[in-house]
Amino acid sequence: MILYPAIDILEGRAVRLLYGKRDAVTDYGDPVDCAKRWADAGAGILHVVDLSGAFGEKSAFHKSLERIAALGIPVQTGGGLRSMEAIRRRFQSGADRVVLGTVCVEQPEVLLEAVREYGSRIVAGIDAKGGKLAVRGWTQIAEKDAFDFGCEARALGVTDAVFTDIGRDGALAGVNVADTVKMGETGLNIIASGGVGGMDDLRALAANGVYGAILGRALYVGAIDLAAAIGELQEAE
Repeated sequence: MILYPAIDILEGRAVRLLYGKRDAVTDYGDPVDCAKRWADAGAGILHVVDLSGAFGEKSAFHKSLERIAALGIPVQTGGGLRSMEAIRRRFQSGADRVVLGTVCVEQPEVLLEAVREYGSRIVAGIDAKGGKLAVRGWTQIAEKDAFDFGCEARALGVTDAVFTDIGRDGALAGVNVADTVKMGETGLNIIASGGVGGMDDLRALAANGVYGAILGRALYVGAIDLAAAIGELQEAE
């Protein structure tokens, strides 16, 4: 199982949000310093998110992305991407993979064009609350069923998806294994996100054959030691 240390960037700073709320912020400093820390611990890829863009705010995220990409570690990135122009710029700034969320729901033609142009480098972002998709920085709940959307994304040619239970995100409340496994029934490779609080969560996901997991607050507060986690999961293969 692939581990993706998360670096969420808001106003140029690495932060963690509680339940995705804009006013529940913990600041963890320079995002490049965070990237170096996780790279030194053995991360094979980083998950870097433009929170400013996701909230519809002015963003200079590409500058942070360029600095992180310059470290030489692959970057998967999302947040605030609403057009092909924005997607192309993200790749031009050094991204290896781009996660698309809101635009998939509101402009499915953009998702289709992106998959045609970039193939497996496009990842679907499936953020759910109560089984329904959450969009626009999780500030709105769409009527669309999250599982149905996963099936549609797979039919378009998407191979991987980040699945987030936003009711658990940033709270160390335990990952939603059941819904994560169910989402895998779409045929997508699922990267679990939201609620991972410790090694038991990672072991449960790995035991159920989940493709990957994004690690946020658990890393930043020391509940998970990244190097030790990578080592254990590799030994279990």
